[in-house]
Formats: sequence, structure tokens, C-alpha cells
Amino acid sequence: MGQQIEGLAQFVAQTRWEDIPGPVQQHAKLIFLDTLGVILAGSERPEVQQLRERLAPTAGSGATVLARGGPAQDPRTAALLNGIAGRAIELCEGLRLVTGQAAMQILPGVLAVGEQARSTGREMITALILGYDVAARLGMAFTPRPLAHQNGQAMLLAAAAAGARLRGLDAAGVSVSMRIATTLMLTPSYTNAVAGATALNVAGGMSGYACALAPELALAGFEAQENAIEEALANLVGDGFKPEGLLDELGARWEITRNYFRLYACCNPIHPALDCLHEVLATLRPRPDDIERIDFATYRFAAAMRNPDPPNYFASKYSLPHAAAVMVVKGNVGYGALDDAALRDPVIASLRHRVHVTEDPAMSAAAPRLRPARVTVTLKDGRHGTHGCESHRGDFHRPFAESEIREKFRELAGTVFKPDGVAEVESAVDRCEQWTSVRELTAQLRRYGKP
Repeated sequence: MGQQIEGLAQFVAQTRWEDIPGPVQQHAKLIFLDTLGVILAGSERPEVQQLRERLAPTAGSGATVLARGGPAQDPRTAALLNGIAGRAIELCEGLRLVTGQAAMQILPGVLAVGEQARSTGREMITALILGYDVAARLGMAFTPRPLAHQNGQAMLLAAAAAGARLRGLDAAGVSVSMRIATTLMLTPSYTNAVAGATALNVAGGMSGYACALAPELALAGFEAQENAIEEALANLVGDGFKPEGLLDELGARWEITRNYFRLYACCNPIHPALDCLHEVLATLRPRPDDIERIDFATYRFAAAMRNPDPPNYFASKYSLPHAAAVMVVKGNVGYGALDDAALRDPVIASLRHRVHVTEDPAMSAAAPRLRPARVTVTLKDGRHGTHGCESHRGDFHRPFAESEIREKFRELAGTVFKPDGVAEVESAVDRCEQWTSVRELTAQLRRYGKP
């Protein structure tokens, strides 16, 4: 094993809650709250419900599926189901400097393993923070293949590290868990997204599965090759791996604070374009029939999401024409607006074909440091409006207010919890470092969950 990987494993195994600065702890709890809400709302998607029902006859015990009824499962399956649910509605937070939704690929496994192991809340949230650091550092060190979505890749290794921490493994045990987990990494494609292939979400859920499974394999005596991580990220799932910076500012620069949140229920790269559209609409205040055309210019990755006829709910999350049309018609593109009904709305369907998306090479050159976009809305009466931005709200320079994140949680959690339960769970997460057991959270689901 390389020195840098060994250093990460030691950091995960040895860092205490008390070593983590207070502002980092608080930010991590906000990420926990946000991610939990997304999992709960995602559990209501029909394919997620049906998978849960299909797996129920062989259900084990030890961990809770975060859904109506709070059914029990073995930790691996509970983590898998919760991870798939969280990926299903395209509202999870993510890494700012590289592609990846770290919390959604780590928290489901951390909660499941922590519940079975009767970990304290402090142990659970510490594992999330440390796993997040591993996810970001590995993500920045490796070059993914062009079409590869980062579900189930570097984040999966980080989830295994977090699970090993919760199972009490030392640095050597964390290392071997991560290296064993390289055999579990996946290669989902970005084309899954625009095609509406919800199988992509299974890859995200598999990180939680690995969080529970890899430490058990290590404890059982399974072994892994010394350079497994370097080989996998450089030559198998990736096109290169540069470990030299893995330990830079370790313990001083906390990666969990360098994330983005999202309030738009669609793929993050198109958020800057939607921010621009929101500004122009606020000035022009057009009705859908008033609009002659909407022209977006943005960077390459976002410009690829231009299909005006997404085939299903999931694909609609990756269509800038659809999201823009929804914003015009409904006034926003949050969870309640970008839904199944929006895809069937004839007014939205008509407007999508008046939305045009092009790549601006100068904007592509600025990404990912910046994520620029520009929009021009032209009305049939000849009026028009243009607005540009360098990046989206929720980014480093334009963060959301904490109150906005909490309001998002309340909306999403309300799909599964009764109103008094939403408030109780929010309060519980705010003091999660005081829990004597992770089961304090899952008990709330059984007490306050909707039937």
C-alpha cells in the first residue's frame, strides 16, 4: 500500500470527534439533515417501493429502511435500499471540486452499520465526516473515464473506510477494507441519466452496501493486493491516479465543508442556467404563450443535457429544456414542481421545444473552477432579457442560507413523517452527537412515520 493511502487510513482510524472543529461539526449535521430528507422523499418513488417489497420476503434484521413503516433488513440491504432511494429524486448534495455525491453514498451505509453495531451518534457523524474527506481526496486524485458516472467509484471506497471506522478497525483494517472494496467498484455510464435508466441509482446504492460488506470481509480474514486502490483508479475504473496530494492539509482542510447543496430537483450542472432564467423571468414576467424562444449558452457538460423530450421522470432531471419549461410554467423547479405531472403537462411539453442549448467554448474552458451560463429570453412582442452568471447558487460564493436547507428538509421529510415527526427528527439530528445509539433516529420513524 502506498504511503498516501496508508496516511488516509490512519486519519480515518485515529481522528476523534474532539479533533474536528466546531464549525465543521455543525456543517456536517446540516449535510446529514439534508441527505436524510432526500432519502425519505426518494423512498416514495414507485420503483424504490417495489424493490423494497420484492426484497421484503427475504428480509433480515439489524438495520432500518428509511421509508414508510421503517421495515427491518440486514445492514447491507438497508444501506442499499436507502442509497437507491436517495439517488432517485436528484436532490442530494455533492462535492464542489469534483463530480460525486459523497454524503448520499456514505450516509446510508454509516446509518445501517451504526444501527447494527449500536454505535453512538458521535461515532456515526464522525465516520461520515472522515469518509467524506476520503471521498473528496480520492475523487480529486483520480481521472475518471469520459462516460463514467462516479456512482460506486471513489465514493464507494470512502464508504468502506467509514464502515471500517464504525466497526472499530485500526488503520490496517481500514486500509484492507478500502482495498477489498476496489473489487466492488462499478462503471455506470452518464448516458444512463439522459436515457432515463434508473439502474444508475443502484450504483449509488452499492456504495452503502460496500460500507457494510467490506469491513466484514476484512474481519473475516479476506486479503487484498497492496496497490489495489492505485491500480483500480489508474487503470480499471479510471484513466489516471495521482496520489501525491492526498494528504495535503489533512486534518486542517475539511472536505465536507467544500460541498454544494441543491434546491433544484435536477442535475447540478444545469443549475447555473436555471439561476439565470429565474432572474430574467422575474424581470419580464411572461406567460408561457408569450415566449418565442429561450436560448442558453453554457459549458460543455451542462450543454449536453439538451434533450427536449425526456422519456421518463428520471431523464427529465437531466433535461435543461424540460427544467426551464417547468420553471416558466410553475415558477420553480423544486421537488414539488419537477414531478411526474410536469412531464405530462402539454403546456410544458410545447415550451420545451422553444428552448435551445449551445456550448460556449470560453465557458467550457472556465469549468470546473467556474460553472458559467447565460440565457436570453425572447418574447413574441419583441421584448427580450439576458442574464449571465459564473456559477450557481449553493456554490462557494453564493451559498444558500441554512434556513433554506432546513425548509427543503421539512418538505421532503413530510412525505414520510407526520408534521410533529418532522420537527422531532430535525431536532434529533441537531443533537445527534448526544445520541447513545443510532437507533434514536430509527425509533422516530416508527413513532412518527405515516402509515
